[in-house]
Amino acid sequence: MGRVKELWRDRDNQIKYFKWLMYYSKPYAFKIFLLMSFDLIMTFVSLSMVAISKIIIDKATHATTEVPETSFINDIFGFLADGDGFTTAIIVYVVLTLSMQALGIINGIMSTMLNEKFGFGIRKQVYEKIIRSHWLDIKKYHTGDLMTRLTSDAGAIADGIVNTIPNVIRLIIELIVVFFTLYSYSHTLAFFALMVAPVSAITCWWLGRKLKKLQVKVQESEAAYRSFLQESMANLLIVKAFANENYAAERLTDLRENRFYWVFKRTKLSMASSTIMGLSFQLGYIAAFTFGAFQVSARIITYGTMSVFLALVNRVQSPIMGLAKTVPQVVSILASAGRVIEIQNIPEEKSLPIEMKRENIGVKVNDLTFGYTDETVFENVNLDIKPGEFVAIIGESGIGKTTLVRIIMSFTSSLTGSVDFYNAYGEGVTANSGTREFIAYVPQGNTLFSGTIRENIRMGKLDATDEEMWEALRLASGEEFVQNLPGGLDCVIGERGHGISEGQAQRIAIARAFVRKSPFLILDEATSSLDENTELQVLKGLQALTPRPTCLIITHRKSILPICDREIKIENKKTIITE
Repeated sequence: MGRVKELWRDRDNQIKYFKWLMYYSKPYAFKIFLLMSFDLIMTFVSLSMVAISKIIIDKATHATTEVPETSFINDIFGFLADGDGFTTAIIVYVVLTLSMQALGIINGIMSTMLNEKFGFGIRKQVYEKIIRSHWLDIKKYHTGDLMTRLTSDAGAIADGIVNTIPNVIRLIIELIVVFFTLYSYSHTLAFFALMVAPVSAITCWWLGRKLKKLQVKVQESEAAYRSFLQESMANLLIVKAFANENYAAERLTDLRENRFYWVFKRTKLSMASSTIMGLSFQLGYIAAFTFGAFQVSARIITYGTMSVFLALVNRVQSPIMGLAKTVPQVVSILASAGRVIEIQNIPEEKSLPIEMKRENIGVKVNDLTFGYTDETVFENVNLDIKPGEFVAIIGESGIGKTTLVRIIMSFTSSLTGSVDFYNAYGEGVTANSGTREFIAYVPQGNTLFSGTIRENIRMGKLDATDEEMWEALRLASGEEFVQNLPGGLDCVIGERGHGISEGQAQRIAIARAFVRKSPFLILDEATSSLDENTELQVLKGLQALTPRPTCLIITHRKSILPICDREIKIENKKTIITE
């Protein structure tokens, strides 16, 4: 009973996943239908070729029978059997063969291009969901896992919608058409060939139930494998610094072995079921061959008709075999759909209209309580940073300074209390994703993209002119070193600023924030990689910003405190304000 309940629960999920797949395939419905039509045309053409091959064989052997042969195919192609139709039959057969090749080429090209477009469509939807959801909700997933969902899962869905599901429909139609074609020749043989269907149905049911779990394990093992690769590449310096090259290689091997284990189990199960079905189909073929041989010897049918028997018996069994083989693919599609839907179900950030002047901005935090887990980081915190103030946030490492910034920037919605921005004119708005439009942010660490320095700075303001970028670099004490780089603003740097120093990368990140000219500026340990002299120049540039922004500075350096109007210390889940 427990297994039945589990199956029913899984069935509901599969129906939900299937509905989701149909909804997202609507824009491609016509092209998918066109591809399926080509497949069906090719099926009918191939059946016609089977019938014409009978006529060719009978004409070549001058075969006759004691009993007149009847079938609807004889009625359709009877004109070829009359008189001297041998040459005509050959010509028709060649024309149909060339037509099949042409249709196959067209179908292949359309299928590949549609697969690419549909796959990109799914990836774009997932990617947009990731970037439009709360940062903390997305950070629950490892980057490698997200990449697996964006690549492997999206690819499996696209291939399923474009190829697998239409193929299932085609196979069902082919099974019906071929069965009745064979039935028109021999009732007994048609039903005998179809006897493998119950075996196939039972195998499909059992296989689908087992494969669903194995496919999830395969996807999870791939996510772990990719996650380790991504992390070890991103932190290659740490791996080498601690001489952990051998450990990293062994860890990768362990993850590969784990993936191999689940892939092997899935493959072994699929092969076992395929073998059972293959043997049953071979028995069917032997029976058809024996049946045909006896009828040929009794001059009831010709050699051409026997060739049709053997071909059609295979064609009846082939769709059944094909349907069984699509079970792992359908399971893979549904498993991948479930993983993508999981991301799609993450609530998106709320972006409220900003109906206030975006100048002289301050922020109020009222009765804030927040924790990443049941353990709170803040309890009933109240804070007011007035327009134009320079405020330093200080405290021990891990006390919650960066967390406070993330809350102010609405990177999370899981909090009690409120965060509100206001201006000097008495206008205000609750913090949401839209309020980031008037915030400039310099996070901790190296946050540069691979590409040119120009592209990195323009992330702060997409339409920034060269003059604005050079001015931002000058205020960030980065103008001189950028001018000396080959290409200047167009100098290409690698991932995480490879090719320039940490201090230079930090100054480009500061320039990226300065070029935005936002009324609210947040600096999170923004000068930690700078020497004292360079830091002093950057602080002078910060003070020279016009109009003067409200500035929230997280720091461990006392050298920054003199330029601040006051300090806010975080201690014991509270904020302590000092003038």
